[in-house]
Amino acid sequence: MQQPFRGREPVIDSGTHTALAALLAVPQVKKLLSSEHFSVDGTLIEAWASMKSFRPKDNSGEPPGRGRNGERNFHKEKRSNQTHTSTTDPDARLYRKADGRESRLCFMAHVLMENRNGLAVDAVLTRATGTAEREATLAILDRRKPGRRITLGADKAYDVTAFVEDLRSRHVTPHIAINGRVSKHGVVRKTAVDGRTTRHLGYQSSQICRKRIEEVFGWIKTQAGLAKVKVRGCAKADAVFTFAVAAYNLIRIPKLLAEPTA
Repeated sequence: MQQPFRGREPVIDSGTHTALAALLAVPQVKKLLSSEHFSVDGTLIEAWASMKSFRPKDNSGEPPGRGRNGERNFHKEKRSNQTHTSTTDPDARLYRKADGRESRLCFMAHVLMENRNGLAVDAVLTRATGTAEREATLAILDRRKPGRRITLGADKAYDVTAFVEDLRSRHVTPHIAINGRVSKHGVVRKTAVDGRTTRHLGYQSSQICRKRIEEVFGWIKTQAGLAKVKVRGCAKADAVFTFAVAAYNLIRIPKLLAEPTA
């Protein structure tokens, strides 16, 4: 029995997830899927809430000016998810993608992709936190039927010792990019991925295949218009995101079925 990931929020399992699973279970579609090699990644989806709605939880701070879209002065105001919340969408979290980037109220969307044809086999949208990508991945893996050992490709954000150990306990080989960040003192960060994994040719193949997951996110944000979600609340946003993932598959599947088999 798998031990729960500490602090992990439950992954929503809505009707849209059932619809996605039903689509992938169709015999003609199932033959397109790899049963052994997968990739995972996450992306930020902007919430349907303005920064003006991010108010102190104790109702302190300067109130907005008059009018429907009154101005607010954020100068010298320290804001964080611990002290502030959005009055428009309390599920949204203040998050920034990287140092030097602006912070936004957003959610984090996650996709599990099979590596044969790049189809999305599972998806979920969660609150945006520094650990959400790894927590969502474990939750997605836990709701899959147990079977043979699989490989999982991922970028260096997933190169965390506890996470790699959790993957191995689930019979998942971690094909994760090595985070070789060098500290200001010149010390190279110790990776959780060792030669037992990186020596195999399959590891290099996974590092190439995993980047195809950006095609899923790119289509969802541009063609499906989900760079910014148009609903509020994690449950509704998750349903809309998962529906968009299913739509991406529906666009890809007819083209794949039309391709001549080797």
